[in-house]
Amino acid sequence: MDAFYASIEQRDCPELRGRPIAVGHEGPRGVVATASYEARRYGVHSAMSSLRARRLCPELIFVATRMEVYKSVSRQIHAIFHDYTSLVEPLSLDEAFLDVSHMPSATLLAQEIKARIREETGLTASAGVSVNKMLAKIASDYRKPDGLFVIPPKEIAAFVAGLPIEKFFGIGEVTARKMHRLGIRTGADLRQWSEPDLVRYFGKPGHAYYEYARGLDRREVVPDRIRKSLGAETTFEEDVADRGELLEKLTAVHREVWRRLEQRSFVGRTVVLKLKYDDFRQITRSRTLPMPVDGPGPLLETAIELLNQVDFEGRKVRLLGLTVANALKPAPSDRQLCFDFGEEDE
Repeated sequence: MDAFYASIEQRDCPELRGRPIAVGHEGPRGVVATASYEARRYGVHSAMSSLRARRLCPELIFVATRMEVYKSVSRQIHAIFHDYTSLVEPLSLDEAFLDVSHMPSATLLAQEIKARIREETGLTASAGVSVNKMLAKIASDYRKPDGLFVIPPKEIAAFVAGLPIEKFFGIGEVTARKMHRLGIRTGADLRQWSEPDLVRYFGKPGHAYYEYARGLDRREVVPDRIRKSLGAETTFEEDVADRGELLEKLTAVHREVWRRLEQRSFVGRTVVLKLKYDDFRQITRSRTLPMPVDGPGPLLETAIELLNQVDFEGRKVRLLGLTVANALKPAPSDRQLCFDFGEEDE
């Protein structure tokens, strides 16, 4: 979907159409969940602080999130997907992989799905069509908004060779910077590297990078993915230095995590504590238990022990998160969303 949350707000509020808006919370610790395309022209984007977004675009209009509305529209869209194939793998509320290899023309099908989404929701979607998930994902972002881009088999090699490394699915900003330092700026550059060397420099993902440079992705579309972790996090209005106050914050996050665990019947053995300091350095502490986390008490006890292990070294904490990982059985395949309670991101 194109600027999903923002597009819904502009659809429902005609006075917002054509204007730069940001869905999220404005304030010292506010974060942009998503921005309209009018706001993106100023450089505003998701996960940006609201203060910076306001500096970039003084006319920016902040709109509070309406998560239940977004989820309702998401269900509409996924219902449309399932009219054409049962092989739908959700990535988020507004994005999914569809295996339509059984259909005569994936391109014509993409056009039909886009038209139905516009007709039934009043929103636009962008589609990418190709022979595997990696290429389809790249193609879906290629001509946003309201785009449709196809990478046919005979054009894969040339397309991948000229693709900037930042555009590859699964290569984030940090990895891209590391690749730049090694002289890797395009798919053609990446293809010059051997698989052992890529693994040596980038670890296990190096295997995937080697195949991506050749337009390969062997992953299948899996309708029922197994959730690997479930958690919650919160960013404080003011940085916290007092350990006692931080313990209170941890208790609140713990309650939310346990609620989500019960709601989705998720069972795991590993408890992970995440802290982000006022200098934006981020650390994690984890413990794998001999038995699954089977109650709120053991979860909180383990979380407190992990917190007590941390030496703040005089720094304040701006964000705290708690996650249960190492899943023991399948759980519903809804993407984890971790934010200030009451607000969600896309």
